[in-house]
Amino acid sequence: MRWCCTVAVCCWTAVGCVSSAAPWRARCTGLPSLARANRFPGAFDPAWRADPGLVVAQDVLGGVFVLNGADPAGHGRPGAPGELAYFAPDALGWEPLGAGHSTWLTWLLSGGLDEFYENLRWPGWEDEVGALNGDQGLALFPPLWSAEARQDLSATSRRAVPMAEVLGVARDSVRQLNGVDPGFLGAA
Repeated sequence: MRWCCTVAVCCWTAVGCVSSAAPWRARCTGLPSLARANRFPGAFDPAWRADPGLVVAQDVLGGVFVLNGADPAGHGRPGAPGELAYFAPDALGWEPLGAGHSTWLTWLLSGGLDEFYENLRWPGWEDEVGALNGDQGLALFPPLWSAEARQDLSATSRRAVPMAEVLGVARDSVRQLNGVDPGFLGAA
C-alpha cells in the first residue's frame, strides 16, 4: 500500500505527492495528486515529459508552486532548472524562490507559509479556508491584484468556487492585463 498522498498544509496550500490511496484520504477529498495536477498520461509513456515544469502545490487563492524544468526562461518563468518558482496571484506573475524541492518542502513544513502569506490573509481566514473542500479555492472581489484588495484584503468579498475557476481567472487576467501567457498553472 502506498501511503503518500496530497497534503493540505494549514488548509491553505495543497502539496501534491504520488498517490491518492492513503487511509486518511477521506479527509482530503478532492485534493489533486501530482498526476492530476500535471495531467500525466493515464498509462506510463516513456516519451511524456513535464517540459515547462512540474506543478507541486497550489494555494486557495490561485498561487502555484512549480518545480522548473530544463528551460524555465523559455517558458516565461524565472529561476534555474530544478528550482521552485511561484505564480503570485496578487502580482499576476512568476517569482523565483531560489530553492529546490527538498529545501522548499522543509521550509513549508517548518512554518514558512505564515510569513510568506502574511499579506494575503485576513482575520478569520482559517474558518473560511477550512470550510473548503479539496476541489475549491476562493474567488475575491475586488480581485487580489487590485489596489482595493491590497489596501484592505478583509473588505473583499470572498466565495468558494472550483479551483479550476480560480486558476482560469488568474491565467486570463495575466493574458488580458499583461499581454503574456503565464503558462500552465496546473489542472484542478
